[in-house]
Amino acid sequence: MKKGQILTGLVERVDFPNKGIVATEEGYCVVKNALPGQEVTFVVQKKRNGRAEGRLLRVEQTSSLETGVSCPHFGECGGCTYISLPYEEQAQIKEAQVRKLLAGVLAGQESQWVFEGIKKSPVQYGYRNKMEFSFGDEYKDGPLALGMHRRGSFYDIVTVRDCRIVDQDYRRILTATRDYFDGCSFYHRLRHQGYLRHLLVRKASKTGEILIALATSSQPGFEGEEEKLDQWKEELLSMKLDGKIAGILHVINDSVADVVQSDRTDILYGRDFIYEELLGLRFKVSVFSFFQTNSYGAEVLYETVREYIGDLDAGDGGADKIVFDLYSGTGTIAQLMAPAAKKVIGVEIVEEAVEAARKNAQLNGLQNCDFIAGDVLKVLDEIKEKPDMIVLDPPRDGVHPKALKKIIGYGIQKMVYISCKPTSLMRDLEVFLENGYEVERVVCVDQFPWTANIEAVCLLSNRKGAISAVRRQGDNQRV
Repeated sequence: MKKGQILTGLVERVDFPNKGIVATEEGYCVVKNALPGQEVTFVVQKKRNGRAEGRLLRVEQTSSLETGVSCPHFGECGGCTYISLPYEEQAQIKEAQVRKLLAGVLAGQESQWVFEGIKKSPVQYGYRNKMEFSFGDEYKDGPLALGMHRRGSFYDIVTVRDCRIVDQDYRRILTATRDYFDGCSFYHRLRHQGYLRHLLVRKASKTGEILIALATSSQPGFEGEEEKLDQWKEELLSMKLDGKIAGILHVINDSVADVVQSDRTDILYGRDFIYEELLGLRFKVSVFSFFQTNSYGAEVLYETVREYIGDLDAGDGGADKIVFDLYSGTGTIAQLMAPAAKKVIGVEIVEEAVEAARKNAQLNGLQNCDFIAGDVLKVLDEIKEKPDMIVLDPPRDGVHPKALKKIIGYGIQKMVYISCKPTSLMRDLEVFLENGYEVERVVCVDQFPWTANIEAVCLLSNRKGAISAVRRQGDNQRV
């Protein structure tokens, strides 16, 4: 197998996150965006240390698992991976991927651990409560597009008028916005010139409130910008939607990077936040707040975390415990744990998220939550209290190695690790195992149907936990 060679083979399986393992007469090659059972043609792009990687050119024969594409944009849009499969099949693929990763890491663990399979999303279509659509062109110098990046392309945009992972309100707002601004310039990612950048839409699944934000550069887009934006606002407000628009914003973003951020935000209508509800709690969510993108799936995730934590509290006086919620975001987990704890301390590096967490705790009448803005690595040195329990919900890259060392140094008996990237979890688990921890339970939670992403919740216990618990109790008494 050589670089540049074009080959055809059968996809035997798909490893996490999206690595199709293709068998050919020349050997095996990793090809992204392929599905189990497909016959595919690909070009070899890399060959190193006996491992080959290729780029999918075309599907010669569909898999017997595929039952027909339920989204007209599938294969063109880079958003979904498994939408041509039945939901049960894609759930089984994700479950098998995580099981395989765990088996490799935990093969040497002496004690028994339980893999509890996968908990499916209660809603498979129209489940997202946030979308960031990009402006661009369908092809070089083509018509204005508003939607998702074309698969395998950094520049081309697919107008996803019939996207299936959002509900009809998103599709109506996207279509109306794209058609209204047709003929306006978009921000070119190489030349750093142009006006239209992104359209952000958030819709609370429980309350139905909608927040819409148009992100542009400060460069002139057309004459009479204020009047043009006002007319766009009025057109949106006149639309028949299932939900109710709570706010319409204009975000100015002059960053040269292709990121969604605000240099200035103007409120064109209403307010700059919506309310969402999870498990009986109410949350204020702004346009840039981190919040789980699948509200119904988030309830399954947080109920699972609460169940794992509940096992820790059994007969052990949970009301006297100090809990650390590290990488706490807007404080959802912290607030769910607060009623069963003496105090919950949340640490999050994004200041806006911390401010939102504080306001949400007040909104829910919780007085025992303390949220600190800062890097977990540094903040842990500043907190005087010692934790009885730790919940980790790090970003995709996992816990910083130095922060992980400090977390392990507390020597607590139990902790829960929530991961949105199983490969990062496996890397961190190896460190936990080397330092006396064992895995008790692991379960997958599907927050992102049809995509290659999957969450995992892991319960860890410390073999030296009994001694550590005694020392920790003494530390808390001294504090």
